[in-house]
Amino acid sequence: MKLKWESISTLHQNVFLVKVLAAVFITGLAFRFYAVRFGQVSVNEISDPQISPPSVIISENEDLLPIDIEVEKCDLFTGKWIRDPLGPIYTNGSCGVVVDSHQNCITNGRPDSGFLYWKWKPNDCSLPRFDPLRFLQLMRNKSWAFIGDSISRNHVESLLCMLSTVEKPVEVYHDDEYRSKRWLFPSHNLTISNIWSPFLVQAAIFEDSRGVSSAAVQLHLDILDNTWTDLFPSIDYAIISSGEWFLKTAIYHENANIVGCHGCPQSSNITDLGFDYAYNTSLRHVMDFIARSNTKGTFFFRTSIPDHFENGEWHNGGTCKKTEPVNEDEVEMKVLNKILRDVEISQFQRVVTEMGQEAGHFKLLDFAGMLLTRPDGHPGPYREFRPFDKDKNAKVQNDCLHWCLPGPIDYLNDVILEIIVNS
Repeated sequence: MKLKWESISTLHQNVFLVKVLAAVFITGLAFRFYAVRFGQVSVNEISDPQISPPSVIISENEDLLPIDIEVEKCDLFTGKWIRDPLGPIYTNGSCGVVVDSHQNCITNGRPDSGFLYWKWKPNDCSLPRFDPLRFLQLMRNKSWAFIGDSISRNHVESLLCMLSTVEKPVEVYHDDEYRSKRWLFPSHNLTISNIWSPFLVQAAIFEDSRGVSSAAVQLHLDILDNTWTDLFPSIDYAIISSGEWFLKTAIYHENANIVGCHGCPQSSNITDLGFDYAYNTSLRHVMDFIARSNTKGTFFFRTSIPDHFENGEWHNGGTCKKTEPVNEDEVEMKVLNKILRDVEISQFQRVVTEMGQEAGHFKLLDFAGMLLTRPDGHPGPYREFRPFDKDKNAKVQNDCLHWCLPGPIDYLNDVILEIIVNS
């Protein structure tokens, strides 16, 4: 009987277990029906708001990141120069274009080469080395223009030299004075132009090839120079700059009337308005023209680049003898350079604010601080071919405004390419 009782008890237990399982199953079905019938529970409603999403480790090569990861932009213009054992990607002998002889420092006999072995390093990120092949591939079937004065020419020659390590450009145009030129990279159908327009507005200039003026510049502050405005609609990328030429003696015109001058003699009975008035007025018209243009291109405004004349200026014996970069606390921007830059920043910020969402294609290149600490990068006395061969104590004119090629100005292209890649 004991055995029989245990069998009955076991049977009762099994029946009870089946009932429990059935109840659980029915309850589950009921809950599922309720969820389907009246809506499922939202994940957002039950998540803990204090739980942070997992952090993302950012690679140094930001352009390789997935497009759905938002990367905080790095200030490419704030940093320092660090030693670079690799040096430039081209030499004075390998450049595929005719570099202005005044910037061909090594060929002209500059004895030191240490200034070539530094590179720009932003404080908060890595700056990839300029990749000429990548630039050419990105710019296939595009057109570039460098619009401005001799610093623009200096810059375009730097870019051409770097690109020529991959493909040699062909000069396809020059004006009568060889100041405006255009080159073609046939394999990539890329054109790069240097458009000579030192004031960006209409100007009558009276000076010879050495820069010696015979009369004051006649400057029309409210009429843009059609040398560049006529070509503007066909340009995909442009770097626009000015500045230094506004320091010259000039008569100012607005609405076809003389309104003032800069540096004119008191006997002229014309009010000296100062170069900053002229620059501010001219840039306002330039910026407004760019803002109103219906082109789809990308345009950069480059701020003025400081010179490094010491113990004088261009015309009265100024020199630049340093052979390596200096620290920020060792150099101060000159008052005139500060005034030019303040005007540029003010006008750029004004027009970008007015453009609103349409300002995305208009960008600022503020290289003033970057190049301020490179007084070693200028030709100095080596703007001429071997100036001390005949007399080691010869007094020669120094160039402490333009830049040796190769030289520090090459690193502007590293920054520009990085901006384009991450735009």
